[in-house]
Amino acid sequence: MPPTESDAHLADLANFVRASPSSFHAAAEGARRLTAAGFVEQAETEDFAAEPGGYWMVRDGALVAWRIPTGASGRSGFRIIGSHTDSPSFKLKPRPDLTSAGWQQLGVEVYGGPLLNSWLDRELGLAGRIVTTDGAQHLVRTGPIMRIPQLAIHLDRQVNEVGVKLDKQLHTAPVWSVQGPEGTASGDILRHLAEIAGVDAADVLGHDVLAFDTAAPARFGANEEFFASARLDNLSSVHASLQAMINNTDAEPITVLAAFDHEEIGSGSRSGANGPILSDVLGRIALAVGATGDQQHQMYARSYCLSADAGHAVHPNYVGHHDPANRPLLNGGPLLKINANQRYATDAVGSALWRRACAAAGVPTQEFVSNNQLPCGSTIGPLTATRLGITTVDVGIPLLSMHSAREMAGVADPYSLARAAEAFLNL
Repeated sequence: MPPTESDAHLADLANFVRASPSSFHAAAEGARRLTAAGFVEQAETEDFAAEPGGYWMVRDGALVAWRIPTGASGRSGFRIIGSHTDSPSFKLKPRPDLTSAGWQQLGVEVYGGPLLNSWLDRELGLAGRIVTTDGAQHLVRTGPIMRIPQLAIHLDRQVNEVGVKLDKQLHTAPVWSVQGPEGTASGDILRHLAEIAGVDAADVLGHDVLAFDTAAPARFGANEEFFASARLDNLSSVHASLQAMINNTDAEPITVLAAFDHEEIGSGSRSGANGPILSDVLGRIALAVGATGDQQHQMYARSYCLSADAGHAVHPNYVGHHDPANRPLLNGGPLLKINANQRYATDAVGSALWRRACAAAGVPTQEFVSNNQLPCGSTIGPLTATRLGITTVDVGIPLLSMHSAREMAGVADPYSLARAAEAFLNL
């Protein structure tokens, strides 16, 4: 069969994931794509432009983009798609070089809530940013240079009965070199990263560097109906929102993409959803188009936010962990995520908005609600609604193996999310 638009979208998502091994890379890749589509960088240190057109800015690992339509004013509203660029991982500690029994290892700190065992026995790389004495930031990524090896079953005979039990300090340090006959090894990891970045190791004064799985995304299944990849939570949503922003050139509201960092650790940072970045940008756009202080609040009252983050498909081996009446499947359409305790921001108004967007795009949707006996996760949605008072609805594609080093999606759902997100921008 000839490739479909959904196939092309999935292939492009795979390329986006491979280009985005860290939040910093995701923001840079998003900015590159926006620039290619005619968007212009907006420096935070300069006055915001008011002319019609597309703009973007990067703050650390976050990307915000917006399109100002002709005739935008204090009577306009915003249509915002929120997502996040980070994923659970392991972050290099300040003094990362360790040695043990002739091995060179790396000291790492658990970032977010990864399924620790899923990171075992995989070829891992490092990616992120290093900062030099001149204040310049350099993106860096390695190839497959390290591994967290599991203890052989011969030395842990009960592992299949009692499960893998990992001490986060003792058992998660990756190996990346071994001493040779003369006691030689690869040297320190920061020197290795500096060489890749093309800078002097002595000039490296800071680093934000995390592990990533180097395996390429892939389709699989008898009918190639499944998609396996790292960081689908939440690069699937970042990619969908980029496609929606780039493709939608006719929306009358001011359309905004907000891809935050640090969602996996609570969003409390200058580039996270619980920080000032979105309110800063919206406020400065409002001023640029001539809104008064009161009109800015009027603009928020005319606005809607789509909080796009991956959700859970029903797991066939653990059906009891799911709600008995709400059991979403892969390839059944993106999720409408609902929680009575506002762990998701969706309410009746938001539900209606989402269903209108899906109907306009011609895509199916499924509800997700948690089993009452299990705690519900959260997203950037409630944070955005609380900070700005903007009506917000939580959605996202369904996954299995969420927070694994390699997650599983359906091949149709990412494209459906992008189409519904594009339709949302016109509501």
